Amino acid sequence: MRGFPRRLRHGEEATLVEHLGELRTRLIVALGAIAAAFIVTYVFHGHLLHWLNRPLPPHLRKPVTFSPIEPFTTSIWVSLWAAFLLALPIVFWQLWAFLAPAVEEHRQRSMAMLVGFATLLGLGGVAFGYYVILPPAIHFLTNYDSAHYDILIRARDYYRFVSFVLLGVALAFEVPVFVLALVRLRILTAKQLRRTWRMGIFVMTVIGVLLPGVDPVSTILSVIPLVGLYLLSIALAAFFEPRWRSEPSTATVAE
Repeated sequence: MRGFPRRLRHGEEATLVEHLGELRTRLIVALGAIAAAFIVTYVFHGHLLHWLNRPLPPHLRKPVTFSPIEPFTTSIWVSLWAAFLLALPIVFWQLWAFLAPAVEEHRQRSMAMLVGFATLLGLGGVAFGYYVILPPAIHFLTNYDSAHYDILIRARDYYRFVSFVLLGVALAFEVPVFVLALVRLRILTAKQLRRTWRMGIFVMTVIGVLLPGVDPVSTILSVIPLVGLYLLSIALAAFFEPRWRSEPSTATVAE
């Protein structure tokens, strides 16, 4: 295999075999990045588990396991998810590089910037979920009807719950990127977004309610940034759309 695959230019012809070969190579690069990140995350998985346990109450910060193999499989699973998150920029870039030839060259730079923006927003979503959403959610769940239950936290279930929360918040934070990409591809316009802003806020509220936080505090804390990000995406669309519209078309560039 010859290092990183060459990215095709817009309009460049390639056979099906060449496309499949490029896809295979990019998948290998992405999986290789995840494997390298997994080595790092597994080496430091003790610190990672300690970090994930911090939102728990002090007397529950050492989750229990119920089978001989569960400590091993749980550590592997957590390390794998952390590796995927660590390798996400490379995975995003390989995905974009494969799809880029379908986008006109004068639009590719802005789309590449959106990929970088998506990575930053995803990491911001993980941080927001960990520091803002998880503490009140964990406090509510571990104290609910505590007079009637002897509450223990199973490691496998707890780390799965934390992963779903962080992943859900990270995906929800990608709303501005999704909206800006639609505007960049001229599927939506800033005018349409401004006209339907109430519907957009309603959709963001529904998404915030559906995120894996069950108590009212964490739900409100989820809805507020989502609405703010949606309004930010409208403002960014209004700012960038005139510049994108003024770019020369493909036909003009060809002349």
